[in-house]
Amino acid sequence: GDSQIARHLIRAAEAGKQVAVVLELKARFDEARNVSWAKELEYAGVHVTYGLVGLKTHAKCILVVRSESGALRRYVHIGTGNYNSVTARIYEDIGYFTSEPEIGRDATELFNYLTGYAHAPEYQSLLVAPHRLKPRVIELIDKEASFAERGRITMKMNSISDPDVIEALYRASQAGVHVDLIVRGICCLRAGVTGLSENISVRSILGRQLEHSRIYRFEHGLDNDEPLHLIGSADMMERNLKGRVETLVPLTHPKHRMWLDTVLGFLLADDVAHYRLGSHNEWSREGMPGFDRDAQSDLHAWVTRTQVR
Repeated sequence: GDSQIARHLIRAAEAGKQVAVVLELKARFDEARNVSWAKELEYAGVHVTYGLVGLKTHAKCILVVRSESGALRRYVHIGTGNYNSVTARIYEDIGYFTSEPEIGRDATELFNYLTGYAHAPEYQSLLVAPHRLKPRVIELIDKEASFAERGRITMKMNSISDPDVIEALYRASQAGVHVDLIVRGICCLRAGVTGLSENISVRSILGRQLEHSRIYRFEHGLDNDEPLHLIGSADMMERNLKGRVETLVPLTHPKHRMWLDTVLGFLLADDVAHYRLGSHNEWSREGMPGFDRDAQSDLHAWVTRTQVR
C-alpha cells in the first residue's frame, strides 16, 4: 500500500537533504511492494541499502540529524512495529521518540554499520543483535536471580524459543524470582512445573488488535538496582537473536517507566480475558464470567483519555 513515510523521504531527498534508507526486501507479505519502493526511493536520490549479508534487518529505527544553533542534534524513533501504514491500523505497537544524545550516537553507529560505513560498533545504550543483545538479556535475568524472592521479571513478546534465554528464566524461577511472560505466539518454555518453573506464569492476549509490541522489565536492572524497561523489535527466538539485526532501547525517564508499568498492568490484570499456559502445556481461557473484560479495550480507553489531545 501507500507509505507516507516513503513519500516524505522522497520529498526530503528532492529538497536536497541527505537521505539513507536500509530496506529489508525479505519482509513477509511486503516483498513486491518493498522492491517497488526501493526503485522509487533510488530514483529520487535516496541512498538505499539492503542490510548486511546473512542477516535480516528487523530493527525499526529512524534517525534525523539537524543543525540547530550551530550544533548537530539527533532525533531518534525506535519502535516495535514496522513503518507500514496498513499493519499500523491492526497491530498493537509502541514507539519511542527521543533526542537523548547517547541514544542518538548509538543510532548513528547503527546506521553506519548497516550502510557499510563502519564495522560492528560498541553501543552505549542500545542493545543490538546479533552482538550484545542476547548476552545482556541473560545477564539481566541472572541479576534478578541474585535477588531471589525480591526479583521480578516481566516480558511481553511475540514468541520465545531461544534455549539459553529459557534456561536462564528457569534458573531465575528456581532462585525464587517471579516471572510473568505475555506471549502471543510460539512458547517453548514450560510454565508452572514444580522444581523447574513454578514461579513462571505465561499468558496470551487475543483481541481485536494483533499484540505485536515487545516490552522487557527487570525489577533491579539498572546500575542503581532501579527497574529497567526496554522496548524494541526483538523476540526471544534464536533466529532473531543470532540471525537478525534487532534493537532494544532502555526507557529511563520516570514518566515513561510509569507508562509502561501501566500498560503491563492492564495486560496482567487477573480479571481480563486471557489464555494461560498450564504445567502440562495446555492453554485455558481465564477471566471474568462471560470474558467481557478486555485488556485491549481498557488500554485503548486509558490512552485516549490520558494522552490524546
